[in-house]
Amino acid sequence: MPGRQPPFEAAVTGLGLVTAAGAGAKATWHAVAGGAPPEGVHRPAELAELPCDFMYLNTGLDPAAVLGTAALRLMDRFTQLAVIAAREAVADAGLDPAAWDGARVAVVIGSAHGGLPFYDEQHTVLASRGTRRVSPKLAPLTVVNGAASGVVADLGALGPSLAVSTACSSGTVALGTAHQMLRSGACDIVVAGGAESVLSRLLIASACRLRAVSTRRSDPATACRPFDADRDGFVVGEGAGLLVLERPEHARARGAAVRAVVRGYGASSDACSVVAPDPEGAGIERALRTALADADLAGSDVDHVNAHGTSTVLNDLIEGHALSRVLGDRPLVTSTKAVTGHTLGAAGGIETALTVLALEEQTVPPTVNLTTPDPGLPPGLDLVRGSARRAHLRCAVKTSLGFGGHNAALVLTRD
Repeated sequence: MPGRQPPFEAAVTGLGLVTAAGAGAKATWHAVAGGAPPEGVHRPAELAELPCDFMYLNTGLDPAAVLGTAALRLMDRFTQLAVIAAREAVADAGLDPAAWDGARVAVVIGSAHGGLPFYDEQHTVLASRGTRRVSPKLAPLTVVNGAASGVVADLGALGPSLAVSTACSSGTVALGTAHQMLRSGACDIVVAGGAESVLSRLLIASACRLRAVSTRRSDPATACRPFDADRDGFVVGEGAGLLVLERPEHARARGAAVRAVVRGYGASSDACSVVAPDPEGAGIERALRTALADADLAGSDVDHVNAHGTSTVLNDLIEGHALSRVLGDRPLVTSTKAVTGHTLGAAGGIETALTVLALEEQTVPPTVNLTTPDPGLPPGLDLVRGSARRAHLRCAVKTSLGFGGHNAALVLTRD
């Protein structure tokens, strides 16, 4: 089409990860690509006697040792994880916050629940000990923008800062928002992604009632099994995944190594149900087609999909059929949640970082615990299972779906 603008390619120059699979991008990638069962399976006392009494957590990380005890006083755990991941991403990008123009640096971080565990704890304090024992820090520790404000303060980023809360698509929407901000020229650098830590008896009890989480208590390491015929729900995980995105000319000017580019973004709403995706998958299909159009690519160009793949019965079937309709049978499809757990609002950030690593390593991680694909899935859907698969990967897609019908998709390519 005459006069058509070329796609905007936001340069990915840094990655930072903290997950139940490991602290750091290398550790998480090694665990996910290795296809081993999750090592972060824990049975916290807070979940005792619930039908789902386990979560995937990172208990080897000591935030106080990394951030200092003074900094932790105004940080809930999801903020702590975000700051640690942001530091890794910025260092990986070769950036020095002491030297950059902070007014041109933005922060966009997604979270579904913010500081819910502290809210849960303080509600118990109020009920058992009265108003005078409630912490005055309730608001700053529980607000959803806590992670964004914590990263802003830690890095000295003076540009726009945003908190995105679109349920389990929050991290992907945050990255899409970062892509749009860079395209508009509002900033040169964005630290973006998601963070979540929801060790909350109240939330998990509710998820059990909703039948969203697995109750495979006898073997929690195999409980999360995306796309498997025997799946019965997801396992909640914690973590943070942050990426440094830059305007391409900014990255080139400083000689940065570009790990991949975010080339397209699409989002949509189902307008259907608060707790279930559109049964026809029209919402995620629309987001995916929008992202491909934004990237000026066709479904046949896509080599790999890091799917939302939650291990819930409805979501996996709906997403699988939508992927098949838009992309055909060519892409290698995986879900990495069986190793990291479903990190809710952080999932899109974590899984986009893993998608960048898949493009770099030319390797698609397996969907752990997938032994018998659901017979209701499209027969040609190429689900990677058993072990990682080497392939020539030029273009990859990350999809996300969230409660409330929030859908998002990113298209990434090798630079």
